Amino acid sequence: MPVKIRLQRHGSKKRPFYFIVVADARSPRDGKFIQKLGTYNPLTVPASIQLDRQKALDWLHKGAQPTDTVRRILSYKGVLYLKHLLRGVKLGLFDEATAMEKFQKWHAEHEVQVKKRQETEARDRRPRRGAGGPPVRPRRGE
Repeated sequence: MPVKIRLQRHGSKKRPFYFIVVADARSPRDGKFIQKLGTYNPLTVPASIQLDRQKALDWLHKGAQPTDTVRRILSYKGVLYLKHLLRGVKLGLFDEATAMEKFQKWHAEHEVQVKKRQETEARDRRPRRGAGGPPVRPRRGE
């Protein structure tokens, strides 16, 4: 049975919200699924993603194929990097403690970048006092 990790759309019209699910490749997009791995909300900036990293890693080891968008999400959350590191452990290139240390270092750097992006977005979204907007024209007769 070919298994895919893909998005299942929820939410109303023009307000998408997705579940990240493991499903049979032959089932419809919003149809039956095997297991729910997390959620993805593209409307927030940056997009909010809740993902059970261990479940996703287990399904990837079992051979589940992620779709293109889910592959980007898994890469963003570090699941594919962790799978890469664990493959190195399996081949004997380094031990599991070193792999987890590398992943923790990457994760800390990644969190700093995400926090910086959120702060930049919040600062750009905040209205500026005095500097922005069209000049105020006086009314007639004043």
